[in-house]
Amino acid sequence: MSEPLLDVRGVVRTYTRGSLLAGKHFRAVDRVSFSLDVDRPEIFTIVGESGSGKTTLARMILAMTTPSEGSIRFRGTDLAEIHRRRDRLTFMHQVQPIFQNPFEAFNPLKRVDRYLMMTARRFAGVRGREAESAADQALHGVGLSLAEVKGRFPHELSGGQLQRIAVARALISRPALIVADEPVSMVDASLRISIVNLFKVLRDAHKVSIIYITHDLGTAYYISDRILIMNKGRAVESGDARTVLDNPQHPYSILLKSAVLSPDPAAREATLA
Repeated sequence: MSEPLLDVRGVVRTYTRGSLLAGKHFRAVDRVSFSLDVDRPEIFTIVGESGSGKTTLARMILAMTTPSEGSIRFRGTDLAEIHRRRDRLTFMHQVQPIFQNPFEAFNPLKRVDRYLMMTARRFAGVRGREAESAADQALHGVGLSLAEVKGRFPHELSGGQLQRIAVARALISRPALIVADEPVSMVDASLRISIVNLFKVLRDAHKVSIIYITHDLGTAYYISDRILIMNKGRAVESGDARTVLDNPQHPYSILLKSAVLSPDPAAREATLA
């Protein structure tokens, strides 16, 4: 049996409120576990309200924050053991982030194509025309082209275009895993469905697994293969997305569904179409 692509085991992240000596400790993430199969690309969604711990968990998966307890392994390597720059670059080549606000992901004084060229050089090892070709290919995968974005600054593009460019940038390195933290919360409602549909394309056509982090059960229901619901740092329910969301068992999951989702599955699909 092959090792999981990603194996999260009993992960805890503790912070201190107040002074170091007199402050109170609290667990932003409290013993969360799940794994992703290396041979079955999927959209694994982590759902929770603000303060649920989902972004802290994402940062640990991206090796931006170290767990206080537990372990996170990517292709068998414990992320806590990644220290050398070369090892970190190898990890970043395979695991790419997409963040919430596309306008914060790009320096307003830099043309967006420079980011694509830099990513191509750093992670794909190509320069010049080869870098442009790699960038153009990735942009075509998200419905854009290098000709459309070359020479343009972030303020000259819409939020939806910038978020698509952020996805294309992530694709240049041909990652095995994308961690998307609230990727549609800052774009217009009319663009959300096109971006979440793009995640389906990445899963099916590019064989990329995606950890989709959101507070929106509507898009979670629409695109997820599996789901994990978090509340106050803990995983309260997980499993097949349709099974969990059609018939939630935990009181918090039931509360989320009653607050967000229509009880009629046909109506749910209609609102997202």
